[in-house]
Amino acid sequence: MPARRPEPVPPVNLNTADSAQLQELPRVGPVLAERIIAWRTEHGRFSRPEDLDAVPGIGEAMMAALLPLVTV
Repeated sequence: MPARRPEPVPPVNLNTADSAQLQELPRVGPVLAERIIAWRTEHGRFSRPEDLDAVPGIGEAMMAALLPLVTV
């Protein structure tokens, strides 16, 4: 019997995700999830996934890891 591949995970929507959903992303814990939500609350909806760059604590390496996993 062939090995089962994991089901593809749908992208996390940066504009609607709550803290728990954001924490499903790699390297995103409770503090960073709250920073993402705070940025969204203060600045409005993310226009594009690349806007994550403006959130404190998200650097170049993290952006590269997150971009394929998020949507707006």
